[in-house]
Amino acid sequence: MNGSDARVAPAVQVPPGNKLVAKFYAKGVQTYSCTAGAWKGLEPAATLADRLGRAVALHSRGPIWVSTVDGSAVEAAPVDGARNEVPGAVPELLLKAKSTRGAGTFAGVSYVQRLATKGGLAPAGGCTEGAQTSVHYEALYTFSVPAR
Repeated sequence: MNGSDARVAPAVQVPPGNKLVAKFYAKGVQTYSCTAGAWKGLEPAATLADRLGRAVALHSRGPIWVSTVDGSAVEAAPVDGARNEVPGAVPELLLKAKSTRGAGTFAGVSYVQRLATKGGLAPAGGCTEGAQTSVHYEALYTFSVPAR
């Protein structure tokens, strides 16, 4: 999977005035819990790696991304309507940063994209109240900052 040749759907493109500063490949799980007989997204848990395969960040509930290299972090929220459905996988998303902390990788991040998704969909069918399941997924996450 190579991010530079991935086509980005119009719905999840970063708005003009921002520039790409980092791209990391995530492998992990999307965890779902059973509520009212249906699987609902609970949290992601993934490790992000650079293009050389070195682990550089963790992704978890928030959603939040935390650098394991410099401790910087970004918390983001999905942009309304900014999603691209992917057959057999969680949708591609555009997320807008709510907050950042620290200097380093995620300092000043304005937007996060979840692209090139594989897997991670909730199981089909009903479920038992309170049950949880984790489904493997992969994605390319990109991080942009305001262009100066």
